[in-house]
Amino acid sequence: MSINIRGTLEMTSAMVISGTIGWLVVLSGRPVTEVVFWRCLFGAATLIPVCAAMGLLRRGQMTRRQLLLAILGGVAIVANWLLLFAAYSRASISIATAVYNTQPFMLVGLGALFLRERLTWSKLGWLVLSFVGVVLIVQARSDAGVGGSDYLTGILMALGAAFFYAIAALITKGLKGVPPHLIALVQVLVGAVLMLPAALQNTDSIAPGSWALLVTLGIVHTGFMYILLYGAIQKLPTHLTGALSFIYPAVAFLVDALAFGHHLHLVQIVGVAAILVAAAGMVLGFSWSSLGWIKGFGRKRSA
Repeated sequence: MSINIRGTLEMTSAMVISGTIGWLVVLSGRPVTEVVFWRCLFGAATLIPVCAAMGLLRRGQMTRRQLLLAILGGVAIVANWLLLFAAYSRASISIATAVYNTQPFMLVGLGALFLRERLTWSKLGWLVLSFVGVVLIVQARSDAGVGGSDYLTGILMALGAAFFYAIAALITKGLKGVPPHLIALVQVLVGAVLMLPAALQNTDSIAPGSWALLVTLGIVHTGFMYILLYGAIQKLPTHLTGALSFIYPAVAFLVDALAFGHHLHLVQIVGVAAILVAAAGMVLGFSWSSLGWIKGFGRKRSA
């Protein structure tokens, strides 16, 4: 019981930390490529001693094939972060986070395409509901001055971020037996190498306040968050991990409203709700027939 409580606290903390990432990215005022570079660099600096203490830096921990897969996953994660961070300033943190939560459907689609995983009618139903949510969000406009082509671009970027996250998750499925902390370390090291040229091109000096945000983003929101997340995943059942993961968008919406005054329109709220309900149904494995209100509706129709 104590292990479950600890795992729940770790997962909750990881999701709360994740929900404030957009806040730090926007406040830093730095180019997205630079933010990703420092996040990866400081994240790696945090994960290296942790992996060393766990004995994960010894030879033989990964085969060449596994290392290549981890590197490819790192490329996908970097693309995911670049697109998601860029979406924040275009469609707001709330909208970008909501659209980003279409990632379970991307993963299901990729699994059906490449792993021949079964695509059930229930999953298709949740996919349709999520699509309706995205359409509603696209039709709306933010009340914080974000609109037009920038707004649509932000939504497309968030969808692209979800796609690349799904690719990284699919690749990770091929790394069974590899310690997750080691996978995370490889990914952030890949990100630091990929983003180094872009970071070096920017000669603007970084303000002390921005440095504090970048260091926090790397150490707390990457290294420490990964440690909490993977620690929780190892302790909790899958359904509880999936349920607690929705703390992340809830915190992101709250931060966006309190820090930046971004409030969703009614149509956007309906769209966001549709995406999150569909994502919850997909992640937690709910079937449409198991929902009591549908059964009740069916009985009324047949009466």
